[in-house]
Amino acid sequence: MNGQAERPDDEIGEQPTAKDPVEVDTDDVEQVEETADEKSQLEELQTKADENWDRYLRTAAELENVRKRAARDVENAHRFALERFGKELLAVKDSLEMGLAAAESASVDSLLDGKAATLKLLGTILQQFGIEEIDPAGEPFDPDFHEAISMQPSDDVEPGSVVEVVQKGYSLNGRLLRPARVIVSTE
Repeated sequence: MNGQAERPDDEIGEQPTAKDPVEVDTDDVEQVEETADEKSQLEELQTKADENWDRYLRTAAELENVRKRAARDVENAHRFALERFGKELLAVKDSLEMGLAAAESASVDSLLDGKAATLKLLGTILQQFGIEEIDPAGEPFDPDFHEAISMQPSDDVEPGSVVEVVQKGYSLNGRLLRPARVIVSTE
């Protein structure tokens, strides 16, 4: 032969040719398929995460808007809480001004009638807004609503009761604005 020693086929090893079938490891195929599934799942999860983040941002912005609106409403409520009360009190002021303007030519009786009408108007306005008068004459002394300025003996009322009201008290919807200043009876 041409000087080279021929080797048997089993020593050289068989080389695959294009005609020979290639063996594919099924584990590798399964891993590739699992990787593709994992990527699609990861993409789905990322999409959901992005949607949730967008919802979070929108909700946070809406919450901030609600907070600002509520703060603005509270501020306006503080600033204009007395608007209606102030408008009603203007009628009392007008009545007092008319009484002063008419004072030079009016009689004492007509001035007293005007003062009584103005006081009645003021009382009506106070009641409309939940301001009630505390006039405890003859009632038992209550330190939550009365302020004792002195004590005196009295046969007309029981001991510990209000003999005389020096200054009336007022409450706003059950909350004390000013205690009634009273004289309390002793034994």
